Order: sequence, then C-alpha cells, then structure tokens
Amino acid sequence: MKEDNVIAKIIEKAEEYGCNVLHNEDLSKHTTFKIGGPCKAFISINSGECLCELIQLAEDFNYPYFVLGKGSNLLFDDRGFNGIIFHLGGDFSSISLIDDTTIKAEAGCSLINVCRFAYENGLGGLEFAFGIPGSVGGAVYMNAGAYGGEIKDVIISVKAISGDKISEFHLDDLDLSYRHSIFQENGFIITEAVFRLVKKEKSEIKALMDDYLNRRKTKQPLEYPNGGSTFKRPTGQFAGKLIEDSGLRGFSVGNAEVSEKHCGFVINKGNATFEQVTSLIKKVQETVKEKTGFFLECEVEIVEYKSD
Repeated sequence: MKEDNVIAKIIEKAEEYGCNVLHNEDLSKHTTFKIGGPCKAFISINSGECLCELIQLAEDFNYPYFVLGKGSNLLFDDRGFNGIIFHLGGDFSSISLIDDTTIKAEAGCSLINVCRFAYENGLGGLEFAFGIPGSVGGAVYMNAGAYGGEIKDVIISVKAISGDKISEFHLDDLDLSYRHSIFQENGFIITEAVFRLVKKEKSEIKALMDDYLNRRKTKQPLEYPNGGSTFKRPTGQFAGKLIEDSGLRGFSVGNAEVSEKHCGFVINKGNATFEQVTSLIKKVQETVKEKTGFFLECEVEIVEYKSD
C-alpha cells in the first residue's frame, strides 16, 4: 500500500477514537531540548485500546512510528521524524486511587502531577520525583530517580502493549536497575503504572518536595532547554565531575553548551541544532575517555532521521 494510503488509514482509525491529529507538526514544540523537525502526523492518544489498535496498524504496514511522552531525555533530528508520532499526553493522563496507599496512573501523565496527587492524598514515597519533567511512561522506561529514590522503590505493576494485546508486568518482571527497565529490550509500550506508597503527614511530604525542587533550581540549568542529565553515571563516579575534571565546563559547539551550572547537562543556549548537540556529546565522551579512562554512556535517547 502507498505511504499516503497507509497514513490516511491510520489517521482515519485515530479519528474514529476521537484523537486529535496534526500534520507536519514540529517536534521541537514537544521536547524539553526544543530541537527537532516535523513528523508526518502527530496523533494525541486518548486510550490504551486506541494506542494498541493504531500501533498494530502501523506494524501491519511496516510503517515507522514513535511513542512520545513529555519529551524529556530525548533529542530529535532537525530533519524530523519520517513517520507517525503517537503522543501520550493530556488525553491519556488520568490518575486515581486504587486503595488508601495505591495510585494508578496512565502513561501520559506528568510525573510531577502524580507527585502532587500523592501529596494531596497524604501519600509519601514519590517526593524524590517532584521536579522530574518526564511522563509516567518515560519514568518507568528509564527507572527515573533522584536524591536516593528510584521508580523501582515505589512501583508494583505496569501494563504495556505489544502487537494487539495488553500485558501486565509485576515488579519482579520489570528488571529495574540504574536507568534501565525490561522495556528497553522487549519493545513493549507502557500504558499504565501502579505505585504503592505509604501514609504520611502532608506537611512532611511538602517539606521534602519543596527541598528537592529547590535543589534542582539551584543546581540544574533549568533556565535553558535541555534533555535532563545527558550522561549516565559510571559506577562509583559522577558524570558531571568527570566532565568538569576534563576541563569541559562551559565548552560549546555552536549554541550547544556543557552547562556551567552543572557539567552533567548539555544545554540549548538558543537555536542549537541537532548536529551541534550530538557533536558536543561525542566531544565530551572522547575527551573524558582520554583524560579519565571512563566512557560516558549517553542517557538522552537520540532519534536520527531515516529516509524512505
């Protein structure tokens, strides 16, 4: 089937579900790096059933797609994405209580909103995540963490899509470790997560949330577009310190720069390009390896343009 007919068929099905569809949408609007060109179609998903059917259609026709959440830890090519974006956002972001200590959240929900919901219900355990800019799906996928806490400490189950079925994974199935989950290997798309928290005084929860948020504002370059921590932490080391010790604080390629505020972040100083950011990442990796012997694995997912 011709490409235009494939897209039309997928869009038709999306519209049957009531999804909003945008054509040639600029992906820089949907990533925290503020970098990225247009996609063929940008479909806002509103249910797991809808996502399951649309992914199955795309796979049946071998048509490229990408599932996007809040767009953190992600860098798209300036030439865009030569396929369809399935966006898990505001239309796929409900949060609810299962019981007094258990929260269920859809994958498109902001992690910050889940933290707020937990606070409002007097539930502690997610304070570490307050200020992390990603979605629930992205947080589970990366086993997001900060300040001594990780998603693996509070999650009990996940629902995810593969082909035409939705499967449930329990904690022991998730293979959660530092910035890693089973979903990085098995290709399943996360649709929902369930968190087990603990009853706690709201004043204590708020004090911790405020403390962690203030630390982020003080130590991280939140005033500039960025993808979050650019590099994974090597065992027993800190990426930012290795970069600083290698003399790269403030080093730049075009408008992409190693943050002077926190060397673990590559920032977009203004209209930085995909090529500038990837060139800077490579330069940092090469220099740190040469000077310290450590190779810094990139934490940001890089999505290069692929032609037909």
